[in-house]
Amino acid sequence: MDHTFPDDLKGKCCVITGGAGVIGCALVEALARAGVKTGIIDLNGELAICKAKEIADSTGGKVIGIAANVLEKASLFEAKKTINDALGPVDLLINAAGGNSPKATTGAEFIDGADIDHLERTFFGLDLEGFRTVFDLNFMGTLLTTMVFARDMVERNGGAILNISSMNSFRPLTRIPAYSAAKASINNFTAWLAVHLARRSVRVNAIAPGFFLTEQNRFLLYEKESGSLSPRGRKIINATPMQRFGTPDELQDATLFLLSNRSKFITGTVLPIDGGFSAYSGV
Repeated sequence: MDHTFPDDLKGKCCVITGGAGVIGCALVEALARAGVKTGIIDLNGELAICKAKEIADSTGGKVIGIAANVLEKASLFEAKKTINDALGPVDLLINAAGGNSPKATTGAEFIDGADIDHLERTFFGLDLEGFRTVFDLNFMGTLLTTMVFARDMVERNGGAILNISSMNSFRPLTRIPAYSAAKASINNFTAWLAVHLARRSVRVNAIAPGFFLTEQNRFLLYEKESGSLSPRGRKIINATPMQRFGTPDELQDATLFLLSNRSKFITGTVLPIDGGFSAYSGV
């Protein structure tokens, strides 16, 4: 048996969407150190190119940045051509593009008597365009990207796809219905696609991070003026047995494992990485 994990990843080509973000960059760094040729796709092409150069310089890996919109299929096909020309056929895909928005977030956690005259702060006042934007970014962005880049894997009879889910997919958090619904859809899609592609030796799994601080959720977890934990942030810490937020580097090993041959009989799973949040009843 080969005990050189993750050496089997060396020389493979991976595409990661949202790769210029905080979590995306951490995953790209791990891929580069494992010898994976990586194409960062991000809506902000300049940032993708900048981050690709930084990571390539620090790791010695081959990393390129490409501008593309995960909600525009033509844009993704253009990016695929660039990646195929520069790095070769795609072996691995990480769907990391996603995030929440204040426009898809309710002001109130619950509707009580005090909110009857202010329903605009509740579910009934949600901005539908904001809701659609968040849902589409997280779910449709995963669906369309997979349609484009998994073609190489199916044609070559092998590959691995890793979707980014969330703890919200198992237990929806208050105030963020669009994000929670989208991530629940990711879980279902991961299982469905794993079955659909299994006979072409393409595995599909997901990781479900707990609470990792990013630019998209900072406004929910910390008070803007004081910099201290918000009431919501304190609730999360109290519900996480490890009593802290996760750090992006703590997603790296699980990602490499699920992409590598070390998990070659694992498909259709969603792996929580959450500091015990999903295991804790609160008592």
